[in-house]
Amino acid sequence: MKFKYEMHCHTGMVSRCGRVEPKKIAKLYKEQGYSGIVVTDHYSPMTWKKPHHIPRPQKEIQFYLSGYREMKKYEDENFTVLLGMELRHYGTANDYLIYGVDEQWLEKQGNLMKLFERDVYRLMHKQGYLVYQAHPFRPGMRRCNPKYIDGIEVFNGKTDRQSNEEAYHWAQETGKLMVSGSDFHVVKNLAKGGIITDTQIKSNSDLLNVLRSQEFEMIQNYD
Repeated sequence: MKFKYEMHCHTGMVSRCGRVEPKKIAKLYKEQGYSGIVVTDHYSPMTWKKPHHIPRPQKEIQFYLSGYREMKKYEDENFTVLLGMELRHYGTANDYLIYGVDEQWLEKQGNLMKLFERDVYRLMHKQGYLVYQAHPFRPGMRRCNPKYIDGIEVFNGKTDRQSNEEAYHWAQETGKLMVSGSDFHVVKNLAKGGIITDTQIKSNSDLLNVLRSQEFEMIQNYD
């Protein structure tokens, strides 16, 4: 049996550029035959109204987690909802997908946007999380130092074919892990990317094991 998982998704509740609410997202992906979804809402200066005064666990982080928690309500035995993150530091357009994130850990952290590539990488590795540069060849992005990432998003559903191919070749050159994601914001982004695996993913631990193994097929839908 095969299992399909979306690896890059934004909710309309948290990401300002998102336009679809969690209930509908879950319904749409179930209809597309996906077995689960990783909610990677933006953790960036654009997420909060007062970006230099956040995050505080009492309020701002609870807001950040609200999209994931709402989506979690629609989880069932055949559809898994996991927490991820798309992190952007101050003063850059680069985005980093973080996999394995734990709610309780996140609530205890300071402002992660103040940290740059090396420090984020070290912090995440202490927890066993994985760090991927998202859509690295999209206009306005710069390739980060490969020393400070585990992997590269080599297919992004909102990125043109040439940029995705450049990302794939860069991953090959550097020997980095690869992943595919739809970068879902609106309905037309539905099911553009993701992974197909023989292993059912029910937890972040399962997800990290599959990503490290690279034993999956990447969905790459340009239609």
